[in-house]
Amino acid sequence: MGEKQPKKKGAFKRFFEEFKAFLNKGNAFMLAVGVVIGGAFNAIVTSLVNILMSLATWAVPGGLKGLVTVLPAVTDAQKGAEFLQGASRVNLQSFTMAEVNDRVIEFAAAQGKEGLTIQSEDFIQWKNSLLGLYEQHGTTFTYKMSAVIDWGTFINAVIAFIIIGLTLFIIVKVMNKLEEKKAQAKAAALEKYYEKHPEERPVPPEEGTPEPTEADLLKEILAELKKANEGKKKPAKEAE
Repeated sequence: MGEKQPKKKGAFKRFFEEFKAFLNKGNAFMLAVGVVIGGAFNAIVTSLVNILMSLATWAVPGGLKGLVTVLPAVTDAQKGAEFLQGASRVNLQSFTMAEVNDRVIEFAAAQGKEGLTIQSEDFIQWKNSLLGLYEQHGTTFTYKMSAVIDWGTFINAVIAFIIIGLTLFIIVKVMNKLEEKKAQAKAAALEKYYEKHPEERPVPPEEGTPEPTEADLLKEILAELKKANEGKKKPAKEAE
């Protein structure tokens, strides 16, 4: 029973070392940090885009989301809800926010509820029933079964793409500038060091000397390996 405990401890230690190596492999910790920072940075960019989008669509009533085109109805399902206007019945695919109250009364009248007014107790119920059949785009309500071209969403996406691209371009440009200044400062500090210690300055390659290719480097590595193998074989022969 006493011999099993050291084995268990050794197995646990090996498991912990393998797990530690797994975490360090590929710098998983720094990758996790990058993911967290990336999520926080995404929130900043999104907030900035929302601010710029609000400024870009400031003068548009209801925002760009209200820019929609309702295509003509092809089937009865696309005609819209039925309304009673005067003595005739009509189907409306869309109406504006300013017309909602009047449309609720007309909609209720078409369903047989005559004399409905804004002050009546059933008005809110009829309003919810009507708006449940329509979808709001800015200040416009469109029938849910209608075919709609949503220009506002498309324009919003294009503007957001431009703003995000411009924001990231500026951020990357600033970061590159900082890295460039950092590299220049490091080079200046290294030059000062070499001025004080000229003996440590690396010798520049002679002009006209070609830089070694990958093939040349491989040849040098193979030559070094052969020398190492020969050095291992010689002691074995001497022992014989």
